[in-house]
Amino acid sequence: MDKVMSYSGIVAKLKAMQAKLLTDEDFETIAGMHTVPEVIEYLKETPSYEPYIGPLDASLHHRRHIEKVLIQSLYDDYTKVFRFAGIEQKKFMKFYIKRYEVDLVNYCLRIVFNHYDWPFDLDYKRDFFDRYSQLKIDKLITSNSPEELVENLKDTEYYEPLSRIKNTENPTLFDYDLALDLYSFSSIWKSRKRTLAGKELELFTKDVGTAIDLMNLQWIYRAKKYYNMLPPDIYAIVLPIHYRLKIENFKALVEAPSVTEFLNVLSGTYYAKRYNLDGTKTLEQLYKECMIKLYMSDRRNNPYSVASINTYFFQKENEIDKLTAALECIRYDLSKGETLNYIGGVIH
Repeated sequence: MDKVMSYSGIVAKLKAMQAKLLTDEDFETIAGMHTVPEVIEYLKETPSYEPYIGPLDASLHHRRHIEKVLIQSLYDDYTKVFRFAGIEQKKFMKFYIKRYEVDLVNYCLRIVFNHYDWPFDLDYKRDFFDRYSQLKIDKLITSNSPEELVENLKDTEYYEPLSRIKNTENPTLFDYDLALDLYSFSSIWKSRKRTLAGKELELFTKDVGTAIDLMNLQWIYRAKKYYNMLPPDIYAIVLPIHYRLKIENFKALVEAPSVTEFLNVLSGTYYAKRYNLDGTKTLEQLYKECMIKLYMSDRRNNPYSVASINTYFFQKENEIDKLTAALECIRYDLSKGETLNYIGGVIH
């Protein structure tokens, strides 16, 4: 009863927000469009995006500005849910802030590595990060190099893992990205027991553990297929956390002498058996399918819990990814069928 009472407001709010998410029919319509302005005009008529696109000057109706709008809508959704949250729920929602911080630092790293013009285009993120985050936009936008960016993170938790990379010989963007990913997932995994308890800890452990397993599978596969990396190097880029992947399976996957042997070992794992990995799905598709089923099941069985928050933001982030991909497909003049095949279905 306590859980029902503490989550009743958030669950009601999330249901109202979910009703505004785009449908399969919306994406089918969007996939059939031929120009980005057509998509913008369509989104202007939707409850989720009209408040952002409606006031936007027509001269800003371009893909890069619309992508900002999509992110702003996500941040606003976070704020709406946060306002309904109690003390314990707010502690949990800080896990999402960590993810958004990592995305921001990754974006800034790309800016400085690729020598884009100053200033960084981060004003639209400023209010959100000033309110919820340890990161300071004003400091980040002064960075002119990866080393300077790391120094501008000195008062944050990201300084230590990134400073180790800064001090190595000729570090690459991949090195920095990897250090951030490894740190953020390890940090969330370690801190979950200090934030959650009981059924909520069980649910979150299952969600994060599954995500880590599936990300490790993707990283191992890519390391073998695209970079011909040796096992010692692969061990350095994966998370030393095992949830459903048995340690012996994990070791066999890393040390498989070829991609073919990797796939043979993979076929005997929990994930291949549980989700029918028959060779027709990529590991990226397997990741999404596993997480979709997991989140939907969690929310259905435990609606008055962190599962409702997790599921909504997974749906929202997936919607933004799909819209961004659809805009790119349309920009490159892909057919409706090609676009739909690329973006996949809606998560209900």
